[in-house]
Amino acid sequence: MTAGTPRIRLLVVDDQPLVRRGLTLILSPDPSFEVVGEAEDGRQAVELAHRLRPDVVVMDIRMPVLDGVGATEELARTLPDCRVLALSTFDMDEYVVAALRAGAYGFLPKDVSPEDLGTAIRTVHAGEAVVAPRLLTRLISAYVRTPIGAPPPPAVTPGDLTPREVEVWRLMATGLDNAGIAQAMDISHSTVKNHITNVFGKLDVRDRAQAVIAAYESGLVTARTGSGDGGSGAG
Repeated sequence: MTAGTPRIRLLVVDDQPLVRRGLTLILSPDPSFEVVGEAEDGRQAVELAHRLRPDVVVMDIRMPVLDGVGATEELARTLPDCRVLALSTFDMDEYVVAALRAGAYGFLPKDVSPEDLGTAIRTVHAGEAVVAPRLLTRLISAYVRTPIGAPPPPAVTPGDLTPREVEVWRLMATGLDNAGIAQAMDISHSTVKNHITNVFGKLDVRDRAQAVIAAYESGLVTARTGSGDGGSGAG
């Protein structure tokens, strides 16, 4: 953090006091962060966010009164500059997909390292999505169903993507990061980034997470259940 750079204002939300306090103790020593408040449920999180105007809300998903999904949806609608990073105890959690739909900029498992949590917060603050490709693919494979025998995607893809853009979209949905896509297609990282920007624009999605959900829902890729390969892919 350079001198004069404003600290990232954080609101920590979790219904378990021990977890909430632990997150605050982990994040507070970092000079680039300022924990401005803590909330024990989603309703309190929304109220505090409006009062304290944090840059990033570190949001537990399963909470009483108003869960993290409902709180995320309300914050995305009323405080769009306040970005939500959702946390989940379990990798396979249908609430995570719901949180991404609601407007979360990403999610992490609660057993993430302090270093990865800090990196994720900075990434979300910069306006980019934080999604572990392996976890996202597993979640969507489990919770976004393509009907058996569904017809292949139409020849005219959503937003009239070019064939190269469709391939980038497909590889993204299988869990590859930008480096993996570049290697698979034998193109440069900058070209991958350009294609992804075009895909987001043509699909009218905000980030990688929403693009992957759209790929499953459109039938571009299908959920493989019972295949046993859910744990494969980037670690």
